[in-house]
Amino acid sequence: MQNRKLIVGITQGDSNGIGYEVIIKALSDPRILDMFTPVIYGSSKIFGFYRKTIHELESMDTNAIASAKEAHAKRINIVNCLPENVFAEPGGATADSARAAITCLERAVEDLKAGDIDALVTGPINKKAIVSEGFGFPGHTEFLQNAFGVKDVTMLMISQRLKLGVVTGHIPLKDVAASITEEKILSKLRLMNASLQADFRIDKPRIGVLSLNPHSGDGGLLGDEEQSIIAPAVARAQEEGILAFGPFSPDGYFGMSDYEKFDATLAMYHDQGLAPFKAIAFEDGVNFTAGLPVVRTSPDHGTAFEKAGRDEADPRSMRAAIFAAIDICNNRRAYEELQEGKMPEVSTENERGHRNGRPQIA
Repeated sequence: MQNRKLIVGITQGDSNGIGYEVIIKALSDPRILDMFTPVIYGSSKIFGFYRKTIHELESMDTNAIASAKEAHAKRINIVNCLPENVFAEPGGATADSARAAITCLERAVEDLKAGDIDALVTGPINKKAIVSEGFGFPGHTEFLQNAFGVKDVTMLMISQRLKLGVVTGHIPLKDVAASITEEKILSKLRLMNASLQADFRIDKPRIGVLSLNPHSGDGGLLGDEEQSIIAPAVARAQEEGILAFGPFSPDGYFGMSDYEKFDATLAMYHDQGLAPFKAIAFEDGVNFTAGLPVVRTSPDHGTAFEKAGRDEADPRSMRAAIFAAIDICNNRRAYEELQEGKMPEVSTENERGHRNGRPQIA
């Protein structure tokens, strides 16, 4: 194991949203630099602009660099990906802010592939704006899946209370039923099971699987996907040794806190899972892409243009995303060493957990 601090890349996201504000606030306590080396992909100029909008902010040591290879271990490093004449227009996406978000993401992924950063935390983007500028993907998850050439990934929302994956992601609701197949559910269960073991140190994870239709189809009266697709997928997963259970009707599953009986939950579509997840864990929720050969997290909120430049943004989800990236890197490294038959070296600096080992930052 390399005895050095992890280098965590952080993309600015859309520069007209709250991305910079939550990044700056999340990194504002100097003690956080003892845990990892941050490398922001964006603009020193825009960083300075948003820093001035935040009241009662302590001094911050920044370091403008051309590459992550030049990162200073005790400073907030900024890779200037954008031209000198760039500027921010808080309050709404523009063609310039969308193109800037794409440029910063692409630059960060280059460094992630090269091993110059150990993990990536992505700032919030406006999906419609970046697609309009030729991005070609509905979001970060699909872009990263393509960039690293993996067959399948899943968006895994994580918090202290709940971990939740989805079978179908950023697609219209009218297309969900036709997109759900036995193979797709099984693939997501395999990904989640492997990630829970390697990334979260859960030896034999239990996964609850939700139904698609109200009341789990009510015996076929309200739809037969539970009987024809979901239950067979759960049975096949169990045959492979995956502790999957269900399908469960979502209203009772969340209403009676049955999710607490499981290590993770698999929802059939985006809002079926993310609506209860954000109700339970909005402040410290994190979006993690399971199935990648690298670690990528992000806060669970969007650009919040209406709050941009007003010093109103809450940094807790961004801070949790950074901490999660660090923990997952360390967990994955320790898991790989155990698989190789080595005794893992435990870093007391990063092994203390989200609640007790982090700097207490309000």
